[in-house]
Amino acid sequence: MSDSRLADAAEPKFGRHETFAPRFGWLHKAYLAVKGDSETFHRQDAPVTLGVGKNMVYSMRYWCQAFKLTEEHPHNDPSYRAYVASPTWRARWLLDEEGADPYLEDTGSLWLLHWWLLSSSPGAKCLAPSWYVMFHLAPLSRETSEGMATIITRHVHENYDEEQWPASESIGRDVDCLIKMYALDQEFNPLSPGSFEDLLACPFRELGLLEGQGKGKEREWLFTSGSRSNLPAAVLAYACLDYASQFSPNAGSISLARLANEPGAPGRAFRVGEPELTKAIETLVNDHPALQIVEALGQRSLAFSTEPHALAWDVLDEHYGRVRDREGFPTPQMWSQQYPSLDRGNRKRPRKKAAPQAERLALMEENA
Repeated sequence: MSDSRLADAAEPKFGRHETFAPRFGWLHKAYLAVKGDSETFHRQDAPVTLGVGKNMVYSMRYWCQAFKLTEEHPHNDPSYRAYVASPTWRARWLLDEEGADPYLEDTGSLWLLHWWLLSSSPGAKCLAPSWYVMFHLAPLSRETSEGMATIITRHVHENYDEEQWPASESIGRDVDCLIKMYALDQEFNPLSPGSFEDLLACPFRELGLLEGQGKGKEREWLFTSGSRSNLPAAVLAYACLDYASQFSPNAGSISLARLANEPGAPGRAFRVGEPELTKAIETLVNDHPALQIVEALGQRSLAFSTEPHALAWDVLDEHYGRVRDREGFPTPQMWSQQYPSLDRGNRKRPRKKAAPQAERLALMEENA
């Protein structure tokens, strides 16, 4: 059996991106549309509303979920079979016109979204298992795209029931999309429509996380590591505290070695080591008294004297100019009142008993 926690950390969702990496403007545009209409992604005129092709609509829907910017839930009308979407409070905080960075002009926002994509908590699992495997569970070595697919397949087969295994083509498409999303120096296929556009249109390539060596099928890919000059200390500290909150909901501490090396932790997601984590957090200590680096028995730890989840948002919000203090900005509680379907307790509402054929059709549509 695998020693990974893939099944606990990630939902078995593969190939939902329709081969498209997230593009400039997609998330902001989708947020505004879903904010006003929960059925946006199911409308016949969705391609016109969102300004993309039909398959890109499906891709936008997936990426909004994967970045935890929308949550899907049953429609208020029990006869409406497909799940609809509501924007999360964090989407309001980041992408609203009065939010932190609606057009993702700050590279730190891309790092933040990258963390949201890869992070996992009991209430919000990672929805990109192939990404989770390659960042958190794969060995730190060069791999061909075929090698990446082999690693992902092994973890999937060791952690999910057989009926949840995807087709090998789906994992291959995940690998291609991951490379397309992060690699700066990738090759484009002149025979593939949109291939060159993909190279130009994905903002996450700015993170410089993936680099290639060689050409053709034998080309190897390596996740870069070390100092991240464009990764704000506040975003890194937010991720550390967000991760720590899974284990210590109240005041406590977590070792920097865990934060740097543990699967699921920021060090693996951002590919930074303990020295970089320490340096980033030390720059914030003077401005945030509840945050300290302490040493005991030769081990350095991140200590927090208040709830780490709340402290994480304090650190992040200050970096973006105190968005939560702006006039009219809703609290998470106010946002849940505006979008009550975000309350997980309200999602399992009873539905009218449908005929067997209707039930099968509903399941097919939701899975699609």
